[in-house]
Amino acid sequence: MKKNLSLSVLDLVPYPQGKTVADAFVASRDLAQHAERWGYRRYWMAEHHNLEGIASAATPLLIGYIAQSTSRIRVGSGGIMLPNHSPLVVAEQFGTLETLYPGRIDLGLGRAPGTDQRTMRAIRGDASERAADFGDLIAELLDYFAPARPGQRLRAIPGMGIEIPIWILGSSLYSASLAARLGRPYAFASHFAPDLLERALDLYRTEFRPSSVLREPYIMVGAGLCAADSDAEAERLVTSPHQRFLSLVRGNLQPTPPPVASMDGIWSPAEESMVRSITRHMIVGGPERVRERLMALRELTGADELILTCDLFAHSARLRSYEIASQAAARL
Repeated sequence: MKKNLSLSVLDLVPYPQGKTVADAFVASRDLAQHAERWGYRRYWMAEHHNLEGIASAATPLLIGYIAQSTSRIRVGSGGIMLPNHSPLVVAEQFGTLETLYPGRIDLGLGRAPGTDQRTMRAIRGDASERAADFGDLIAELLDYFAPARPGQRLRAIPGMGIEIPIWILGSSLYSASLAARLGRPYAFASHFAPDLLERALDLYRTEFRPSSVLREPYIMVGAGLCAADSDAEAERLVTSPHQRFLSLVRGNLQPTPPPVASMDGIWSPAEESMVRSITRHMIVGGPERVRERLMALRELTGADELILTCDLFAHSARLRSYEIASQAAARL
């Protein structure tokens, strides 16, 4: 077993019922500042569009906002949905961020749209009708980050010659194989799509090819988090994300609601089974159970790092959840 387990934060910039987008931005800044003090390694935000309760659409802007509000923690994307964007623009944006906050910016890349099909077409415009291979888009992006070549006419300014850690994100065997072939670190989204977790990690390790940026496989695993001062309180608080996943299952995503005493009568047995399957790697409990669940997930995956996402109704409960997790990780 590995001696140390790094923890990071994945923030979807949620605004619960009764709160505004502006409230979400302030809460994210506060969480990032606390996460830095508690020793979290990274603070990532994920690109989503047209999803009620999530305010992370303009991801590069928020990365700059969080980086400006912190001093040490790495800040980045978990991820930028590359098919939504021109690789040149992504290189310029992250070249700018790395220039402003040198040595602190990560670029995680995904291939999902981060939204529904109609919104995807609105984002991509004419490009939505053209097939774009994710690997080809990454190759183009890497070319913009490469040092300038004699006679090169198309350049990312800023961006060219800038080294930024580039991660491949995903929840499929395709993403695992691509990350292995490129010799890049791999992050698996088991916080919402756990089905292929073990197979994907095995494939990544088996097919990994050392590169100029990474000599051995490096794995980050995403997991939901709901920690509290007691198991009973955590089980009460987790009804908020359970209700939110239920609204997603029903096709009517809603902002995070307040917790309830019981989910009985709120979901059907079939719906409960679906939600519990989606969230089966969520770390829920008081301090000791959280420590046990962190250890179990590390043993299951062999992950070098866990990235935790916490979607609770009250900001104070969210802060406490991350604080407990950091204390639990220190006891592994």
